[in-house]
Amino acid sequence: MAKPSQLSASLYVGDLALDVTEGQIFELFNPVGMVASIRVCRDAVTRRSLGYAYVNFHNFKDAELVLDTKNNSLIKGRPCRIMWSQRDPSVRKSGVGNIFIKNLDPDIGHKELNDTFSVFGNILSCKVALNENNLSKGYGFVHFETEESAQKAINKLNGMIIGTKKVYVGKFVPKKERFKQQEASWTNVYLKNLDRDKTDADLEKIFGQFGEITSARVMLDESHHSRGFGFVNFRNHESAVAAVDEVNKGNMKNADGVPLYAARAQKKAERLAELRRKFEQLRLERSSQYQGINLYVKNIEDEVTEEKLRKEFSPFGNITSVKIATDGPSGGSKGFGFICFSTQDEAQRAINEMNGKILPGCHKPLYVALHEPKELRVQKLATYYSQRSKSLRSGNVAPVPPLGYPPQVYFSNQFIAPMMNPRNQFPRWTASTTPTYSASNFPSVQAANQRQPKRNANPNTSNTGPTNPPPSNAKRNTSLTQAEQSTQTVQEQNADITTLPPDQQKLLLGERLYRLVHQKQPNLAGKITGMLLDGDMEDLFQLLENPDNLSAKIEEAVSVLEEANPSLESKEEQ
Repeated sequence: MAKPSQLSASLYVGDLALDVTEGQIFELFNPVGMVASIRVCRDAVTRRSLGYAYVNFHNFKDAELVLDTKNNSLIKGRPCRIMWSQRDPSVRKSGVGNIFIKNLDPDIGHKELNDTFSVFGNILSCKVALNENNLSKGYGFVHFETEESAQKAINKLNGMIIGTKKVYVGKFVPKKERFKQQEASWTNVYLKNLDRDKTDADLEKIFGQFGEITSARVMLDESHHSRGFGFVNFRNHESAVAAVDEVNKGNMKNADGVPLYAARAQKKAERLAELRRKFEQLRLERSSQYQGINLYVKNIEDEVTEEKLRKEFSPFGNITSVKIATDGPSGGSKGFGFICFSTQDEAQRAINEMNGKILPGCHKPLYVALHEPKELRVQKLATYYSQRSKSLRSGNVAPVPPLGYPPQVYFSNQFIAPMMNPRNQFPRWTASTTPTYSASNFPSVQAANQRQPKRNANPNTSNTGPTNPPPSNAKRNTSLTQAEQSTQTVQEQNADITTLPPDQQKLLLGERLYRLVHQKQPNLAGKITGMLLDGDMEDLFQLLENPDNLSAKIEEAVSVLEEANPSLESKEEQ
């Protein structure tokens, strides 16, 4: 492997399994060289691993030794790819010295490919593409330090037999350029709506008028009967284009009078990619068309219909559409919907007047805001979590609110995040289905309850010791300091939980919620905790950070339970 131009002691470790942690990398590398720090890169919102990490060493020699001895070592059954960390992205993106190898023997891995090509010069990176089962896909990449080394490897090894197969070695071409080249050079034509009695010879006879044909094939089923489609490959690109244009004019029809269809033959992956591009373009056009006029409304109660919603919002302008989201099978309301106005001014007036308003006969205030695409919401959340993480590290417990959210949701040092995504709201509880949790569900809670000393049951017994209370001002200052410390501790604990797998996150959140609910409703703590755990993970984090919000949710859950069972008696702990 080539040494970096500047002697840094930082390595890039790629091709990692998504469940690899910093500790596992440390156990592999530290016996060889003293590790200074390790960081597995993760998604800013989901906290899932991105499959690569950076490892810093105390000195350059340790990093070089790890690179030489641990490259392609197995971490959780998957070979890791180690290279020097390149701070300059232009080195990685320029493509200089990067070559592509295909038709590789399945037994050739990273190490074998590196050993084969290392004789031609210093290698920056070497990789064999693997599938989900860690098996070779039959192609790979080698990035040399210089273009001369790459060209030397192409000249020597292109067309040579490596292992048991004759390989192709050529200069790496980025995907966008490959797509342009394919668009300007394709020769294979796909045909459908063919008569069932057509043969390969018939295709050559019919399409030979457009140019020289190298092959023609009608696709057959297991009984050797025509499947109604086939392929014709021309000698040059112009003949293929002429054939497609002529067929799609509609002049060529089968025996049933159905016009034939022709198009450039594509692999399944290419067709799916093209469809994705088309749908994405349509989605962006539709999004821009309704930008600023489409409103998102949540906290819609079950009694509210689309007609009633239209009536309440119609004074603010011309409404083009109203839609309340419903469950498919049952048809019940999901509690959110959309209202589209004809102009941006009308939509803004509706937001100003209706946000926070309680509709007649309802109990919850509406949340009204402009509808935002999912990508924008994810970007805002990523920015929020990034700034929040920096605040925690610096000791500033006041989180930074995400841009674009209504200002009325910020209270002091607490933040209640409004969920723009309807899936991020709490379920609309019904008493027919309320899971029950108890302390036995959470071992650490059970152990804590066993360790907790019993309270003195005799009210006449008093503790000895100083009884003079501190001054009122000092008491208030002490309480404020404890509240700030408690908020910071809860946020730090939440940040730690987000790094765990989802099932472990749910278990730890359940433990912490059970303790808090048990303090307010000891007789119903199991049922209420089960109801809360049906909510979204992000909402659960917000409940832990905001005691007032948690208390409101507990009262709401108690109301649902008492409505379903009027004889139910809940006694708060004295």
